[in-house]
Order: sequence, then structure tokens, then C-alpha cells
Amino acid sequence: MLREGKVRIIGGKWRSRVITFPDEKYLRPTPDRIRETVFNWLGQDLAGKHCLDLFAGSGAMGFEAASRGAERVVMVELNRSIMHQLHATREKLDATQVELVKMNALAFIASDVRQYDVIFLDPPFQFDLLPEFITRLPSHMTEGGLVYIESDHIVDLDEQWLVWRSGRAGKVCYHLLKLKKNG
Repeated sequence: MLREGKVRIIGGKWRSRVITFPDEKYLRPTPDRIRETVFNWLGQDLAGKHCLDLFAGSGAMGFEAASRGAERVVMVELNRSIMHQLHATREKLDATQVELVKMNALAFIASDVRQYDVIFLDPPFQFDLLPEFITRLPSHMTEGGLVYIESDHIVDLDEQWLVWRSGRAGKVCYHLLKLKKNG
């Protein structure tokens, strides 16, 4: 029997709507308190923004961005049962601005040529994937774009990154990053 988890959307047009997700080993939705903080940092209105949610998982970050008016949200997820639930949630919300991609996140980032205003990067903590992805993101960011990362430890970043905002809740460290300006 498949158990389901639930998380609520905390802002925007789908505020208080509940989304469900399957009980999968590495699935760890971003808690309400952290999402609220992150979207306060990003601004409540994401109208016109293009967002990428790598390792979409429960879909909490991507659907939250879409709820707040993002023009396009690309959600990448490899797990079949999680992807099935993301499709169901997109249909339930009539979230036509959400594009779902069933693909390995590394393969996606290597093949996708689009640029995004906000990139959510929250891979399973157990695999320590952040360092490998962080180096690949700059070419996928618009001018002034931001990257949200979540980890179970402070992440070492190279000199091209500026930690614009950061916080910690329990064992979760979260940061909003910008690229440093050249010159």
C-alpha cells in the first residue's frame, strides 16, 4: 500500500491548497516555514519569471512559484511514481504554466539551453550532488537570476557565487545565491 504525504501551498492563487506526494525514501519536501522565508526573499509576486525546479520531488517549490504568478515553471524529476503524482497535481490545479520533465537532473541540465530567473536546487542530501550542479548553473541563469539551494551542511562555494540570503532550520541549511558581477 502506497502512503502519501501532504504539503500545503502557502501563498498566491492556490494558497491553502494541499498537494500530495508519494512516500519515497529520499523525498523530503521543503517545510512551510522555510518556503515562506524563501518566497519572502524572492518576493510574493513572480509574474513573468521563469523558474526551474531540479529534483522537483513533492513539487512544493515549483507549485509555490507557479501559484505566485511565475510565467513558466519547469519541474524535473526522474522517479516514476513521483512524476505520476506531479502530473495529477498539475491537472488538479490547472497549472498550465508548469512543464514536467521526467529525466535525470544532470542529463537535463546538460541538454537544456534555456535560462531561468530562479533555480531551485534541492537534491537528496545523501548523494552530495550540490557541488556538481552548482558549477553547471551559471549558463542557465538570466541576468540577475537567483539559485536556491538546500543542504544538510554549509556548502563550499567557489568565488563566482555570492550568498545573498541564508538561514538554518533544524538540520537544514538553505541559501539564496547570486552570481558575483565581473569587474
